[in-house]
Amino acid sequence: MSGKASSSRPNIDLNGSAGLSHAYIQYPPLRCNIPGSKGLFYDDGNKLLLSPTSDQVFSWKVVPFDPHVGPTTDSISEGPIISIRYSLDTKVIAIQRTEHEIQFWDRGTGETFTHTCRTESESILGFFWTDSHICDIVLVKTSGLDMCAYNSESKSLQLVETKKLNVSWFVYTHESRLVLLASGMQCKIFHGFQISSADIVRLPRFEMVMAKSEANSKPVLAVEDIYIVTVYGRIYCLQFDRVAMLLHSYRLYRDAVIQQGSLPIYSSRIAVSAVDNVILIHQVDAKVVILYDIFADSRAPISAPLPLLLRGYPRSSSTRSSGRESEGSDASVVSNHEAVTYADTWSFLVPDLICDVANKILWKIQLDLEASNFCQQLRGSISIRVPAEAEAKQLCLGIIRTLILERRPVSVVAKAIHVLVTSYSLSIKTDSYLKGIKSDKTSTSGVQHAGNPLSGADVSTGGADALGKSIIHESAARLDGGSVNKPSIGSSFDSEGETQSVTQVGGKVNREHSPSTESHSAHVMRSSLQFGQEESQLTSPAISPDEMYSFVFAPVDEEMVGDPSYLVTIIVEFLHSANLEKVRVVPNIYVLTIQLLARNERYAELGLFIINKILEPSKEVALQLMESGRQNTQTRKLGLDMLRQLGLHQDYVLLLVQDGYYLEALRYARKYRVDTIRPSLFLEAAFVSKDPQHLAAVLRFLSDFLPGFRNTSEHNRYYRILNEISSSVAVGGLLQ
Repeated sequence: MSGKASSSRPNIDLNGSAGLSHAYIQYPPLRCNIPGSKGLFYDDGNKLLLSPTSDQVFSWKVVPFDPHVGPTTDSISEGPIISIRYSLDTKVIAIQRTEHEIQFWDRGTGETFTHTCRTESESILGFFWTDSHICDIVLVKTSGLDMCAYNSESKSLQLVETKKLNVSWFVYTHESRLVLLASGMQCKIFHGFQISSADIVRLPRFEMVMAKSEANSKPVLAVEDIYIVTVYGRIYCLQFDRVAMLLHSYRLYRDAVIQQGSLPIYSSRIAVSAVDNVILIHQVDAKVVILYDIFADSRAPISAPLPLLLRGYPRSSSTRSSGRESEGSDASVVSNHEAVTYADTWSFLVPDLICDVANKILWKIQLDLEASNFCQQLRGSISIRVPAEAEAKQLCLGIIRTLILERRPVSVVAKAIHVLVTSYSLSIKTDSYLKGIKSDKTSTSGVQHAGNPLSGADVSTGGADALGKSIIHESAARLDGGSVNKPSIGSSFDSEGETQSVTQVGGKVNREHSPSTESHSAHVMRSSLQFGQEESQLTSPAISPDEMYSFVFAPVDEEMVGDPSYLVTIIVEFLHSANLEKVRVVPNIYVLTIQLLARNERYAELGLFIINKILEPSKEVALQLMESGRQNTQTRKLGLDMLRQLGLHQDYVLLLVQDGYYLEALRYARKYRVDTIRPSLFLEAAFVSKDPQHLAAVLRFLSDFLPGFRNTSEHNRYYRILNEISSSVAVGGLLQ
């Protein structure tokens, strides 16, 4: 970020004086003071703040945040309330009454029923509604998870699936669809499940790092020490180590949990918020907030610790003067509870809300871009900064990735993509993109050869593995910026098939039994690669199709779960924009589209994509069709036909032989004069078939059309083999 801070609009801090900070809460708050209220509850699935009384529940919609919005009310029956949540379609209210009972209230009919634990030995720790096609609601119990379907007709919950585990407490956010279950004596052993609309993904078991306070004392991890945050479309778990005074960061993948690093903590009480992909760590005792950008791949904060300002609070009407009179005047303002920041009654709601449970008010945290730019400018004066063009490119790529991962409407994503394609097309026409290439090579060549262990290494997608290994070993605390190349497995809650489960904690890697080691290792290296590669990209702010593949489509494919139809639709929109602007699309994007369609067995649609030239013919596309067509002969035939149409005769002949059509391959090779393939390839294929007639046919064909073949060692060898096979067949016939 760059630019200067503006002082034209003063902020109001605790003392009512002009101040500068990078985060603030705006006065007035959302006031929820209802007489007879039994407390405030936050329903993150529907973004509702709930205030139940003995016979009613008041709810406020907090997104978009409007401090003047009025509540809606629903009637409920009397009784204790431990937790309350609306179903995602808001037709049912679920109220946990006791540790063993949950009451369900139909808003339309007013009918109710109660679900009770089957045994007294287990108790309900909490529950949440889901948008999964497998279950409607999940009950978190001390014995594990109960995934249930809500049946309005029979007024009951039907158990769909049970996950048996010993659970001490849990953390869940609807934003990530992820639940983490803590167990063990220190509550530092975790099991995770992501219950999304597409699938239920079970994370590998992992253990969090905890420093020891004394020789015989083992600290216990509390639920308030764990935060699940989603930034840049990626899911992280942040863990507060109170003994070491560190905030450990873990990146959560489908098949692994990788510790990304640790951030220093300066207060015994902290809270975490996430605003606009920026992590805010509130040092509650010190009453300051520190901002971090995980994508920036650095442990250094974005700016210095500054107070969380209260903006827009009414100033004291009395005449203010300097010195002691000013301090006394400000004290009268502070006496109002609404002007006290980081009060003991504050509860921080992920991602960006603060609930004052005692005073029944809700604040929304916002970032001050002017102040952040100013702080970043000061920080940049003593450090090497990324060029503005690279910052713009990284920002655009991050926005597109986030839009797709959040499954925004296709029209919205298509407009954003069209802007990038148009910009790239214009830069090509004006030669500004090529100028960026030359300037980037000039500016970075010296850096690569000056102490960089990867001097001369390729930072394009082709050099991903070499660069990834260096990054992995170079810094155990590197904060992940995302994955670049699409490995054979999907990742980050999206891998397919069995892979090796890896849990890396405190620099040690524990491996559980699983068939594939190399695939996961490649994935982890690529997952730690993105930011380093983005810094090394061209200084031109225009984004090429190759960069769209490397930094958007391939990483998103790894992140997304379930039906890939949405991503296919987005790629088609990109291809449409590229066609309009006459921009050449790299084959990798076509190959990825084929993989997505074949993964979901949409072979008929894939055929239409090829026939209608939505996917442009190329050798890469043809080979991928052959690979994806192993389970579909028509798709494989499309790949063969494409090779022939492209005039790739040698590849076509080799694949015919591979499929067992060696006689047809011979005729094709003779017709198109393919003389670069060894005769032994055809002979070996015929020999493997165990058919002496086929072997004889191949020998005769080669003898007739290949001059001098009869005098070669290959002819003599296979002629002798043919005689041996023929003799054994004849003897076998006589014995019968």
